[in-house]
Amino acid sequence: MSTTSLSLIVSTYNKPAALEAILRAISRGYELPDEVIVCDDGSGPETRELIERWQDRLGCPLKHVWHEDKGFRKTRILNQSIAQATGEYIVFLDGDCVPTHKFIADHRRLAEAGTFVQGRRAFIVEEAVPDFLEGKPLTGLIFSGKVKGLLKGIRWPLPLTLRNQKHRGLIGCNLAIWREDLVAVNGFDEAYEGWGMEDSDLCVRLYHLGRVRKFVYGRGLVFHLNHPTVSRASVERNTERLQQVIASQTVRCEQGLDQYTAPAEV
Repeated sequence: MSTTSLSLIVSTYNKPAALEAILRAISRGYELPDEVIVCDDGSGPETRELIERWQDRLGCPLKHVWHEDKGFRKTRILNQSIAQATGEYIVFLDGDCVPTHKFIADHRRLAEAGTFVQGRRAFIVEEAVPDFLEGKPLTGLIFSGKVKGLLKGIRWPLPLTLRNQKHRGLIGCNLAIWREDLVAVNGFDEAYEGWGMEDSDLCVRLYHLGRVRKFVYGRGLVFHLNHPTVSRASVERNTERLQQVIASQTVRCEQGLDQYTAPAEV
């Protein structure tokens, strides 16, 4: 097993049932992370109470980083969570993605200097999510056709890894990055307001830093709990900002991680 310390950051917003499924999956995993940080964009007390119940059950330290609900401010709470993370390597998992039992073990083994890892996800259709959260076996959902993109949810005998700096498939729901690289690019850009392109922006700036993406099939698997889409009102504006970042070859954002870290670290 790699001796690299690994922090798992799980983003959430008012989805305690899904968060509990994630914590349960982590606790039953082949390997545990060194810590789990729940990155909370303003959930209500039910989420806090859930985390408190899991403090002594998870098997590793469990932190809760929260700020007041003032709309979609995921980049801000992500940066605060990174600032509190102690791991040399940080894995990001969205609160609607349930990991498989070798998720952490796979990410430990995929970690490689000069790269970041983009994992894949299969999809549990929205109508079947309540059944899954109530304990219906995943195999039953698969055989009943309730899981889409199944090839992305199979742990193959050997993984398929594509090394590139392409923009396709840049998503933050199953992403692993060295902490020192996050510091170098100053984390997530908080100038992105509302949903859309904040994950792509981070990855593009990692490309500009000289890092390569390991786009991995067959390892580090998660199952996405499909749900109604959030507002896309900010996508056009955020896409324009992303294009400016690409054109300018920007590496380090101005409004980012260093707001929450000691000057000596940046």
